[in-house]
Amino acid sequence: MSSVEQGNPKVSVVIPAYNEGENIVPVLDRLFEAVSMPCEVLVVVDSPEDLTVPIIERYAEHEPRLRCLINTYGRGPANAIRFGIDTAKSPAAVVTMADGCDDPRQIDILARLVERGVAVAAASRYMPGGQQVGGPLFKGTLSSMAGRSLAFFARVGTRDATNSFKAYSTDFVREVGIDSRDGFEIGIELTAKARRLRRPVAEIPTIWLDRTLGESNFQLSKWLPKYLKWYRLAFGPPLTLEQLQLLNKKERDDLT
Repeated sequence: MSSVEQGNPKVSVVIPAYNEGENIVPVLDRLFEAVSMPCEVLVVVDSPEDLTVPIIERYAEHEPRLRCLINTYGRGPANAIRFGIDTAKSPAAVVTMADGCDDPRQIDILARLVERGVAVAAASRYMPGGQQVGGPLFKGTLSSMAGRSLAFFARVGTRDATNSFKAYSTDFVREVGIDSRDGFEIGIELTAKARRLRRPVAEIPTIWLDRTLGESNFQLSKWLPKYLKWYRLAFGPPLTLEQLQLLNKKERDDLT
């Protein structure tokens, strides 16, 4: 019996999806071809009516490592990622996109870094050997400036804190919690929390390719303030877990 059949995958791959339909099939094909570690793949959607659901159910008939999850935490990618990580069975959760922009051959490498003890393992477009191909120029420029400045001034351990393609220690995530509720800012949130708690963060170079099928759901103007909140958190002295939780609670209270 395999590790997955025993319920003990070594890596849980979390994929938030929104009406991807058939577009997700080649993404899954490449993923299952590339990942060699015992894994579970969790495609998380917001509702049973999502066009991705029947495609995943059909695919799962011949791929037992694949599951489709209906997110009950609320709509949006942040809630889908939270739901997926909370459901993950393995000690390492890798978040990757349903649009095929990320390189699935790096999932094993990222998960192995978590096995070796890092809290956050980032796939970086902005370190030597990394690259972003395509995508909106303004969004890419902002992302690059944020990533490089966080690495240089806040010493967060990666030059690409904003990239969603990361592996996390599930113990770390469950310890610090996820406060993001809207977009894809979870990547920068958990990197900032790891920095303030002085937990190890590592990075490997990646080549990000803009999607060729379907349309992006990224909403820069809506989600930018959320990114700025976590950008600011990365700066400052070390905190204990209790101090970090109190700081986040104070910010939530100030907003209500």
